[in-house]
Amino acid sequence: MALSGIQIYKLLPKTNCKDCGFPTCLAFAMKLAAKQVELSACPHVGEDAAAELAESSAPPVRLITLKSNGYEVKAGNEVVLFRHEKTFYHMPGVFVRVKDDEPAEQIKAKLAPAEAYKVDYVGLELALDGFAVESVTGDAGKFAAAVKAVGEVSHKPLILMSRDTAVMEAGLAATSNDTPLIYAADADNWEAMADLAKKHKAALVVSANSLEGLAELTEKIQAKGVEDMVLDPVGENLSQRLVLSTQIRRLALKKNFRPLGYPLFVAPTNGEDVAYQSMLAVQGIAKYGGFVVTDYFTPELVYPLLVLRQNIYTDPQKPIQVQPGVYEINNPTPESPVLVTTNFSITYFSVANEVDGSGLPAWLLVTDAEGMSVLTAWAAGKFDAERIAKDVKRFGVADKVNNKRIVLPGHVAVLSGELEEELPDWEVRVGPREAVDIPAFMKQVLA
Repeated sequence: MALSGIQIYKLLPKTNCKDCGFPTCLAFAMKLAAKQVELSACPHVGEDAAAELAESSAPPVRLITLKSNGYEVKAGNEVVLFRHEKTFYHMPGVFVRVKDDEPAEQIKAKLAPAEAYKVDYVGLELALDGFAVESVTGDAGKFAAAVKAVGEVSHKPLILMSRDTAVMEAGLAATSNDTPLIYAADADNWEAMADLAKKHKAALVVSANSLEGLAELTEKIQAKGVEDMVLDPVGENLSQRLVLSTQIRRLALKKNFRPLGYPLFVAPTNGEDVAYQSMLAVQGIAKYGGFVVTDYFTPELVYPLLVLRQNIYTDPQKPIQVQPGVYEINNPTPESPVLVTTNFSITYFSVANEVDGSGLPAWLLVTDAEGMSVLTAWAAGKFDAERIAKDVKRFGVADKVNNKRIVLPGHVAVLSGELEEELPDWEVRVGPREAVDIPAFMKQVLA
């Protein structure tokens, strides 16, 4: 059972040495009880106390890591129900599934474009995390052949899916993954699957149609020496899956119920169409999925899933930022205008893409607004005339242009007068409010 802050404090050295980064041992104990720091931050805790504190300091949702040829997919270690409470830490892995009733060459042809798929999103590279192989034939040889075919296309982590332990053994023998995920242990086969997971150092999916069933199985499997588990709460529809997923996360975080303190597995059952699978994947990403599987790959289906995942798992206190500075777009000349924006990635890419698409040359001054958008930064006092003028001088913008024209975003037109005082040698113009209107503004007003 989890210890309270006072109980943890009694086990600490109580020297108030501040080596942990907190002013007192009591402050550190309270943070440890709230799962906001690691026990390792205290370098002076004794061995006996460390052993007693291990249970309390362990994260409420166990971290599971799949490894293969330098690739890793991590899920777990989450400490909040909702992102705005703090942040989510480990994005769910997105996997594409193939089945062993397909010829090896067909499997390779299906997976090749999925393996090659990469897309740039506000300066981040988005891609699939791995592949799942399911045995639908029940033939160990065909399953092993399918696993080998996938391994010839991709070195990313694998999920192997079969409830037949002989078939699973053949699949594990055919993979070079350091730590695959195997699916699934249930009430009928859990002992044999646990033995396989322990033998091959694999993470194990535990499947049951009730919370009681899941908890009972995880305790039995843990007793056999398998620590790395993933939960598959079987639900008949999206509503049931959502309820079970939410209950599991609440029990793990709020009640510190260890038997359910594991990441979740989300995969469609056979026969579910592309629309349903897409909705299931979206729900899984948004609501606590750790490993999400889909049978379909096309760029138009996968891109929204990866973007959604990126947006949800971006720390709300640390927005995605670009480096402040002066960016050249379409080979600007000394006669080209200077456009101003903030260093929030989405804002920067929105402006840069519109200018680049117009074919018109411009200098883009990206000011340091601590990663906030234009209006948010202005409201927070992080984007004002003084800061803009400071960055104009810091980045030597005046040395790059002869025609000193600087264009403010339309949403902060109120800054124009103040900026004229800060930059008396510059012509200050007010641009459009939306990035999509920048090309027309440049052609009509700045031409």
